[in-house]
Amino acid sequence: MAVNTTPEAPLPVGEVSRLIGGWIDRLGAVWVEGQITQLSRRPGAGVVFLTLRDPSYDISVGVTCYRQVFDAVADVVSEGARVVVLAKPEWYAPRGQLSLRAAEIRPVGVGELLARLEQLKKTLAWEGLFAPERKKPLPFLPQLVGLVCGRASAAERDVLENARHRWPAVRFEVRNVAVQGVHAVPQVVQAVKELDALDDVDVIIVARGGGSVEDLLPFSDEQLIRTVAQCRTPVVSAIGHEPDNPLLDHVADLRASTPTDAAKKVVPDVGEEYERVRLLRDRARRCVAALVDREERGLAHALARPSIQDPHRMIDVRADQVTDLLDRARRCLRHQLDRAESELSHTHARVVALSPAATLKRGYAVLQRADGHAVRDPGEVTGGEALRARVSEGEFSVRVDT
Repeated sequence: MAVNTTPEAPLPVGEVSRLIGGWIDRLGAVWVEGQITQLSRRPGAGVVFLTLRDPSYDISVGVTCYRQVFDAVADVVSEGARVVVLAKPEWYAPRGQLSLRAAEIRPVGVGELLARLEQLKKTLAWEGLFAPERKKPLPFLPQLVGLVCGRASAAERDVLENARHRWPAVRFEVRNVAVQGVHAVPQVVQAVKELDALDDVDVIIVARGGGSVEDLLPFSDEQLIRTVAQCRTPVVSAIGHEPDNPLLDHVADLRASTPTDAAKKVVPDVGEEYERVRLLRDRARRCVAALVDREERGLAHALARPSIQDPHRMIDVRADQVTDLLDRARRCLRHQLDRAESELSHTHARVVALSPAATLKRGYAVLQRADGHAVRDPGEVTGGEALRARVSEGEFSVRVDT
């Protein structure tokens, strides 16, 4: 319930603390899950103090319980263990401090952890975080490799030594973090974010040399999985634990079985690349030699053709053919002209022979009336009618005598 206050009528600190305590008392007992980070069992003391932490959100809360409550699980619970606690929230007013009073503590078994991880795996897979199309390809030759691993760990040594043995020029940006325990998740997440923010880093390797299911829980944390899924830089998971794969293996762009395997997959071997270059160079040389040889054979074959050896031969042959055709055309034309001339002479002779002029030359005359019509019948004229007589050398007038 809200409290009405003003600058003129503020509440004392003690009253505020009392009100907070009252609100917390109404919460009642709750079941809480977390990881034990600190455990204090003083000899002879009837109360056990411990700190319960949520590694995903980096939040801790103090827990107290009677010794008999803790003794029931003392053999299976220690620092770093995950537990479920039935506790009543309490507010210590003099210090303004929240704590939990535990009435029952239950350790979280491996089977239960695996079941929760399987459920989280299904949820993240349904969201598409493990989809193959989201995987980013690794660069062929990374210039700067980001490495997240434990300080002075075997995983760090394996990655650095194998990578530099394969490609001596490769450079590393190393982030040493806790790889198990309550501080592992926030440190690994922070290291991955820092390396992803560097433009020079071409690929990020998250490496650890294996361990139990409990030891590898940080690499299945939901916060870490979502951080890796949002990275723009390719991420390689190199957690050396084959029987059970942490969820990091599924969201990473490439999974390596061990840190050594990660170095081999990320960095090419300089000797193998030299050999590959040599083989490609030899192959290219053979291809070029075969191409030149094929072209030389084709050129020799082309030069051996008669049209190339004697290019004027075809012209000479065609020239002779043209000459023959020209002579033939001239003969044909001459023959046609001679025949036409002969036919024209015969036609002219016939025309001359049949023309009226030839008849007139033989002494005949043509009588024409005044209107120009030729007289063919004596009955066509009358006595005294003037006619014109046309002869070979001219014409003259005549008159009909009755």
